[in-house]
Amino acid sequence: MRHLAKVMKALSDETRLRILNLLMERECCVCEVWQALDISETRASRNLNALLDAGFLQVRREGTWAFYSIKEDVTKYYSELLQALTEALEGNELVEKDRERLKKVQRPVPRQKAVSRS
Repeated sequence: MRHLAKVMKALSDETRLRILNLLMERECCVCEVWQALDISETRASRNLNALLDAGFLQVRREGTWAFYSIKEDVTKYYSELLQALTEALEGNELVEKDRERLKKVQRPVPRQKAVSRS
């Protein structure tokens, strides 16, 4: 029951719905999310973490960067929620603008950790 409440809480926030909308398009790092949604980096990070904690997302690390995407092995329950979200957001002007801004965002090139030579 507690997990269900966490999932519903994650879906009850407009910013998190907008983030899920972006991540249904493609994998994103925090900086891509805040640029596409025109929100602060802190707000983007906090909301990504809430979605990750609720079980919607997976994270892939590359160097110092973290890339978020919709969890590949979502249960039927999550899959149905995401499908309902897709249908509910269809034609929404705000999320269409978010998608357009995401297309213009330049993905940062992950830096590899420096190797010290002793």
